[in-house]
Amino acid sequence: MPRSTLGKAYLVAGVGGVGFFAVSVLLLGVWPGRVLEDETRRLSPAHPLQLTASERRGRQIYSREGCAYCHTQQIRSLDSDIARFGNPTLAWETQFDYPHLWGTRRVGPDLSREGSLHPEDWQFSHLYSPRAVVPDSVMPAFPALFDGAPDRPFQAARDVVAYLESLGRARALLEPPAKPSTNYPALEAAADHSRGEVVYRQNCAGCHGPHGEGDGPGAAGLSPRPANLAAHEYTANRVALALWNGVSGTAMPGWRDLSRTDLSAVAGVVRKFCVAPAQEPAPPPDILALGERVYADHCAQCHGDHGAGDGPAVTEIAVAPTSFVAQRASVAETLRVLRNGVAGTPMAPWNTKLSEAELSAVAYFVRGFYRQ
Repeated sequence: MPRSTLGKAYLVAGVGGVGFFAVSVLLLGVWPGRVLEDETRRLSPAHPLQLTASERRGRQIYSREGCAYCHTQQIRSLDSDIARFGNPTLAWETQFDYPHLWGTRRVGPDLSREGSLHPEDWQFSHLYSPRAVVPDSVMPAFPALFDGAPDRPFQAARDVVAYLESLGRARALLEPPAKPSTNYPALEAAADHSRGEVVYRQNCAGCHGPHGEGDGPGAAGLSPRPANLAAHEYTANRVALALWNGVSGTAMPGWRDLSRTDLSAVAGVVRKFCVAPAQEPAPPPDILALGERVYADHCAQCHGDHGAGDGPAVTEIAVAPTSFVAQRASVAETLRVLRNGVAGTPMAPWNTKLSEAELSAVAYFVRGFYRQ
């Protein structure tokens, strides 16, 4: 081949290579960037929220500790992601992230909507000792961020939690989370108790304890503390409501990512923790009459005239009042609550306002609301 022809071939190959590289940059770099910028301008709110000083510090700690190695912050447009984490992440949600912390591995759950999933006390307990609240967790603990206990966080822990609570906040302002669903699936009657014990141990025992007594290793840092399941009778519908929607104002989340079979199984375990007496003696009529008067004067405004937790003050209360129709505590547990109140909720102690006779009377009276 003549030298001139060979030179032309090299020139054509070189120009073609440079041209291919330029086109690749345009198609794979510049053009997608322009598309994302246009989408961000179209979909972003007019004044998107930026991080506060505390949240920025928390983001730096999050990055420094390598949290993005295990947690993603990008919900993909896949049915599996949407079912578990919610609507897919949009470009504008991360427009202030530099460098981005999207992550590539889902060793832990995606955190794009973390701000609406767990309250602050749960986050502190989880940072301090992850396996205390999630028994099967592989996440390392961060006790150095605390002064010896989950309810004594240093500022660094407060900053990390502030950052976590900011995740998904802007999206939630545009698309408020769905209200608690009343159209949740009914639990299966014939549940596998052995499977329920496994599900309970993996997801519930960290807070509620191995026997449902509210004494799990993660309970100490939570306010209000987890319910003592062994001291309450629950209707099947009440358990289904809590498992499906969580309990507002507490660390109890909804468990919609579990199958109906698993939810039914764990519900059976929960309902068996409390062994109700075969037959209770009926209180004397005068005791019930006194309890009815006390209830009407002091309890109905929150718990409702018929004990369904729907009193006129319910819209002003962050933690929903107990529905005595759907759950019934033992007399001892009811008296303990009346005397001591429930920390972290509007339920105050009544031992300074009511006599022991009145406390006992109303404790027996509210048990009559329960409908199995």
